[in-house]
Amino acid sequence: MSQLEIDAVVFDVLGTLVDEPAGIRDGIRELDPSLDNLSVERLLSLWQQHIECEQRRILDGGRPYLTSDALDQEAARLVADAAGVGDPAAVAALARSGRRLPPWPDTVTGLARLAERHPLIGLSNASRTALLEVNAHAGLRWHQALSAEDSRTYKPDPAVYQLAVAVSGLPPERLLMVATHAWDLRAAQNLGLRTAYVARPVGDPPTVADQFDLYADGLDDLADQLDKAVPARPGRPQP
Repeated sequence: MSQLEIDAVVFDVLGTLVDEPAGIRDGIRELDPSLDNLSVERLLSLWQQHIECEQRRILDGGRPYLTSDALDQEAARLVADAAGVGDPAAVAALARSGRRLPPWPDTVTGLARLAERHPLIGLSNASRTALLEVNAHAGLRWHQALSAEDSRTYKPDPAVYQLAVAVSGLPPERLLMVATHAWDLRAAQNLGLRTAYVARPVGDPPTVADQFDLYADGLDDLADQLDKAVPARPGRPQP
């Protein structure tokens, strides 16, 4: 394996490190415990489609910027209306389920292992407030956590990835972007970042046309590959 010259690792959060659908499913079940699994999945799809559509409208200039908190509140209202629930407190609780997301089994230990050799930067479409709660609930530990809110847009807008470049003080090619969404990696790649796809049960798998630097089955596999591919730098702790 050829060597990578990497000085910091940038992680997508939602989907890559936490199981976003699982957290929202739990919120929908709390909204109405009588719902069967098919109904829960239908409402989850309604939530996801709304978020995707409205973020795209913002990216395309068809709607002014709104934080992920506002979009989650809209999605929660749509889901509650579809479920026939009108209690404002229940809708607010459902909206917050987008922050109570379980980590994947390898996330916490994998981040700890990677942090032994690399500065870690979280880069998320979640708002600053939401990202704080996501990190706390899932036990995510960072050297720096960045929200797309700081650029008042959403990934895959280049301005979001530029946040990590600016904060790190590094040229893009010294950063490794890690995600389970191929669209996320393509956008980072276009800005010059190196890329690593991590397979998860959710996400956007690569196509045959994608050429990312690394492909990993999980964070342990990613750490193994980086141990082999990234040369040790003077003064950097060794695993």
